[in-house]
Amino acid sequence: MLRHALLFLGLPYAALANAQFLGSLPNTTNQPTSKTMTIEIWSDVVCPFCYIGKREFGSALDRFAHKDEVTVVWKSFELDPQAPARSEFDMYGMLVAKYGGTREDAKARVQGVVQRAKSVGLDYQMDKAVIGSSFEAHRLLQFAKTKGKGDEAKERLFRAYFIEGAHLADHSTLVRLGQEIGLDADDVQDMLTSTRFTEEVRADEREAQEIGVGGVPFFVFDRKYTVSGAQQSDHFLGALEQAWKERNP
Repeated sequence: MLRHALLFLGLPYAALANAQFLGSLPNTTNQPTSKTMTIEIWSDVVCPFCYIGKREFGSALDRFAHKDEVTVVWKSFELDPQAPARSEFDMYGMLVAKYGGTREDAKARVQGVVQRAKSVGLDYQMDKAVIGSSFEAHRLLQFAKTKGKGDEAKERLFRAYFIEGAHLADHSTLVRLGQEIGLDADDVQDMLTSTRFTEEVRADEREAQEIGVGGVPFFVFDRKYTVSGAQQSDHFLGALEQAWKERNP
């Protein structure tokens, strides 16, 4: 049961057991063509370990000697592509419905995640979390990326969900969040009422399947090395240094 709950919450079980995981991307012979090192990160904005992983990775990047030569690209991934816009359950009810046990069991599991979040300065308010689809939030993220605001959008969506209890399938909420990071409110509204950026979300998800992403967060370094799970920042720093050494022998 714990394994499946961790998978739903966004942490691959293997990553929990093996904090030194560093893999190679299968069938990859690509040589770097960009002057900057590219880190692609598949994650979901309703995945608690993804926000923790973003903090841990950010800490590592701040300490990386070549951080100004790194490009981070946020990729879309839905933990539950079939989720309704808004679930009838809260966080604990959802876990009980999916995996059994009692609300007390669910709260105990979630409390461990809350404590891990606190270790990286995040004050999760899981009682406020609105369970539902993250698809519309991913469309906003894809739109923000075209305006050079992908990182700002990712951070704002995470904070809105895990700390503020925002409903990320609600268009008015997404318009407000977009405006807060500097996007034009009318442009965001027009995008949300259309089908724009649907294919970009789906393309990221197809790519995740193709390269074998089994859980998120999932980090791909220069299309060569992979790190799975919300690892400690020192592990991310080691991965950055190894990938940099490979491209700059």
